[in-house]
Amino acid sequence: MKSLWSDREAAEYKTDLGLRVYTSRLLGRDPSLVLHGGGNTSVKIREKNIVGEEEEILYVKGSGWDLETIAEAGFAPVRMAHLLKLAKLQVLSDSQMVNELKTQMTKASAPAPSVETILHASLPYKFVDHTHADAVISVTNTANGWERIQEIYGDDVVIIPYVMPGFDLARVCAEKFAAEKSDRTLGMVLMNHGIFSFGETAQESYERMIALVDRAEAYLKKHHAWEISPPASLIRESEQRLEIAKLRTEVSQVAGFPVVLSSHNDEKSLAFAQREDVQIISQQGCATPDHVIRTKRLPLVGRDVKAYAESYRAYFAEEAPKSAQPVTILDTAPRVILDRQLGLVTVGKSAKDAQIVADIYEHTMEIIQRSQLLGGYQALPASDIFAVEYWELEQAKLKKGGSSPAFTGEIALVTGAASGIGKACVDSLLKRGAAVVGLDINPAIEKLYDRPDFVGITCDVSDETAIAISLDQAVKAFGGLDILILNAGVFPSGCRIENLDTATWQKVMQINLEANLVLMREAYPLLKLAPNGGRVVAIGSKNVPAPGPAAAAYSASKAALTQLMRVAALEWSSDRIRINTLHPNAVFDTGIWTEEVLTSRAKHYGLTIEEYKTNNLLKVEVTSHHVAELAAEMCGALFACTTAAQVPIDGGNDRVI
Repeated sequence: MKSLWSDREAAEYKTDLGLRVYTSRLLGRDPSLVLHGGGNTSVKIREKNIVGEEEEILYVKGSGWDLETIAEAGFAPVRMAHLLKLAKLQVLSDSQMVNELKTQMTKASAPAPSVETILHASLPYKFVDHTHADAVISVTNTANGWERIQEIYGDDVVIIPYVMPGFDLARVCAEKFAAEKSDRTLGMVLMNHGIFSFGETAQESYERMIALVDRAEAYLKKHHAWEISPPASLIRESEQRLEIAKLRTEVSQVAGFPVVLSSHNDEKSLAFAQREDVQIISQQGCATPDHVIRTKRLPLVGRDVKAYAESYRAYFAEEAPKSAQPVTILDTAPRVILDRQLGLVTVGKSAKDAQIVADIYEHTMEIIQRSQLLGGYQALPASDIFAVEYWELEQAKLKKGGSSPAFTGEIALVTGAASGIGKACVDSLLKRGAAVVGLDINPAIEKLYDRPDFVGITCDVSDETAIAISLDQAVKAFGGLDILILNAGVFPSGCRIENLDTATWQKVMQINLEANLVLMREAYPLLKLAPNGGRVVAIGSKNVPAPGPAAAAYSASKAALTQLMRVAALEWSSDRIRINTLHPNAVFDTGIWTEEVLTSRAKHYGLTIEEYKTNNLLKVEVTSHHVAELAAEMCGALFACTTAAQVPIDGGNDRVI
């Protein structure tokens, strides 16, 4: 564990709050310290209020902010005087605490203060840092963790037994810290939870955190509990596409909504999943209680999702009566799955959620294995973890509800996705909450978007092997396939039949027709498993109902594709797969409409380019966005009773009509 402090970087921050931002980001850069909203930092600053009175304000990390990217706006300013009064109370419910914190903020636009605000206020230091350092948790989560922490730190830290986060933890910490701190005190360790450091400057508090965590790492190394030896051999399975998709369907059925799966068969994940004792060590509980909100208390080992659900219901039935407040059972589906063939599979309502679970559990696997090497991993009792999972504040979020985007938890694949209609389809599907895989022959597709719910794959759709590989990648990334948008195509320069060479004809047929046949055939087993039924939309053409001269290959290929879709609608309806076709016309912001083609077609009809662009009954220009929005809607609830439809989107074409 090394300090990342830089005098040059720090000089850019001129205020205490600015330096608080800087060192918070330093902590956030290291995932072994904090992950996805974990950890807390604060600073106490004296300020004058609007009436000229000086008061001490605690700036504490606000809810919803990550330390890695936090800005000054991410800190909630709360009046210290009131916080110190609250710390002396014997009882304060979570809802009362949240209300009190909100009423004592000095900026109405600031985020909600952390639930650990009172704890930060009660510590008599200007700067306070709190992390969930992997190395410290690896030590605390053992049978004799308390003694080991004492061995590592001696009188340099105050040790606090596990208490649920919130007001009770703040009260216990305030009392115990006041009684046990000394001039040597550098920090505080919360058993099974994390570690605090503090100081009079941002640098002092940050570098104390680094030094304290480094001592835990050194202890693990000294006791041969740092390096995790790889297994002698690993089982690797190549054919997993359908297995993952089936697993996703079963998890979705138990959850009651579509989910995204993220599959990880790297060496570390497979090694953990294939441990002979995985059924024992993985079933102790999460590394820290706050992880339960993301990962649930236990992972599923193997693929018996129904058995997991039954076990979860039994866990709820056992613990719910002990709760101080009535609680409503959450969905019973796992969030982490450990499988000897698949490795680590994580589950989320969205791709982002699934990735967060993966990040957390990758660190959990290391913590568990290091604790094992140190004498045996031991998590908190189920009742303590249940209390956080069914925390009053978390239950309140459930009651508020709120609707999710239409395609949340669903997975779409779009061909020809780097530009034009394809890119617009990607945007429309992402906007509706889908995880999207984009295929394109242009390598730019791989960098189209940098976000967890998009994967771009360079793929020549006329290559069957490339399609198979792409589907494998799609399923590994997101778990299956619900929506297929067949958009990739070519539109050759105008050419009359008597001049049409065989090579051009065959190329157009191969890309516009045969590639879609292969993709549909390979995608069918996945679409059949879609929790809400599969949907396919093919981008046809006005040339199907109303072909024009000098476009024989294009017109024939799109007509054949339309007929293929009609047959598929007949064959696949019993599998709950609905298939529809859009027939756009004159969509000029696409890759196939080069200046050469546009000029040629306008000249053919004796029109200027601008006249050609709006050459329809409504005199409107049809854009990629218009087509994409309709394509997305055809995959949604409005078209739930429609299959084999052919819908024009052309501004009104008299020849079609």
